[in-house]
Order: sequence, then C-alpha cells, then structure tokens
Amino acid sequence: MKAAAQTDGHLAGPEIPNPGASNLDIADPAAGIPDSGLIVDDHGKPRCFWQPSMPDYHDHEWGRPVVDDRRLFEKICLEGFQAGMAWITILRKREAFREAFDDFDMERMARYTERDVERLMTNADIVRNRAKIVSAINNAQRARELADETGSLAGWLWAHEPSPQDRPAAVDRQYWDNNPTSKASKELSRALKRRGWTFVGPTTMHAFMQAVGMVNEHMSGCVCHGQIEAARKYFRRPG
Repeated sequence: MKAAAQTDGHLAGPEIPNPGASNLDIADPAAGIPDSGLIVDDHGKPRCFWQPSMPDYHDHEWGRPVVDDRRLFEKICLEGFQAGMAWITILRKREAFREAFDDFDMERMARYTERDVERLMTNADIVRNRAKIVSAINNAQRARELADETGSLAGWLWAHEPSPQDRPAAVDRQYWDNNPTSKASKELSRALKRRGWTFVGPTTMHAFMQAVGMVNEHMSGCVCHGQIEAARKYFRRPG
C-alpha cells in the first residue's frame, strides 16, 4: 500500500497522518537528515509515518505473511475496490464487505448471478460500484479455476514473491514515494490478467504484496520492520 501515489486509477496507500499530530517526525531536511519515513510515537518508538491513521492495522496486520486462500483472495478483491479511494475507507468497510460477499468464499462467489449483483448494488455499507462488484465475481471464478489447476491459490501467488536481490537495501520515504509498483508486481499483474482477472493492475498488486507479507515495506527502523523480517524468515511458503 503506497501513500499518495496514484497509478492505474488507484490511490495506493494509507492516508498521510496530520502533520500537526503530536507524533514527532525524526527527519530534518534542513539539517541534511534525509526523510526516513519514520515518526516517533509517544513512547519513543519509531514507526512508519502513516501509522497514526491506522495504528492497529499498521502494528498488527500490514506486512505479516498470509497463507490462507480465502484471506488472500479477500485482499485482492478489497484492493480492487480501493481503486480511486483511500485504503482507510475500505478498511472501515471490511466487515460489511465480508458479510456481503459470504466472507469471500470463492466457491460461493463464483456462483453469484445478476441477482447477486443487484443485491450488492443496494448495499449502502459497501462500495456500490457495478464494475468492481462484477470484477470480484469474475475473479472468484478465476481463483477457483486457478486453485483447481494448481491445488492452492496461495501456492501460486507466493511463487511470485520477489527474490532478495530484487529488493531495496532500505525502505525510506524516497523509496516509498517513488515506487508505487515493482518488477514483481508487474509480473504478477500480467500473469493474473492472462488468466482473465480484472482490477489487478501493477499498483494494486504491489499494495497486495505489501499487505500480505510478500515484501516487507515497513520503513527501515520501524519497530514492525524487524518483526516482519523475523516472521518472513520463519514463514513456511506454500506450494
């Protein structure tokens, strides 16, 4: 999830916290200190600059490896619904999305009909965009096909995890702002589109890979960065 960057019609990231917040920015460009993308919280701990807007999501979910097929499929769908919107808007509606879409059960969603599309279009608790709703149903059908073919949606997706040599030496604000996509996200996007998936552009897939732990893009120095590195080290890749 990228802050402020906009590609493929996607606002790919969390809302930037209020500059007037009590958290202190540890960068000082005037003194020649580059912007690390970190703030210091009230307890003296460094965290990503966007953490105040979504503290629980930042601290306990974003970037932690996900292996469950359903949750991975859910994340792709929700990233698609994010197109043109801030992620925090989708996050606030996530429980409503889960209720509306049968908790993103691919088998059930793949059987949705036009009647379900109309049902969802009347649900004020989700994003009522027909193209995105139709895309989610289409992608459920494609996900079921992929899982039937390969045995695991998770295994196929995680096979697109970038190699260490394709990762930056450090993640700071300059990297964050200037890399809304990656080589790996472009390759994953192309692979999914060849299989008939929609709303899976490179920016969307980069945000997906960040969120589910395929890459660790907590700022270098963030208290969560080391936690994610440890989780990724011991994470058993599916497939």
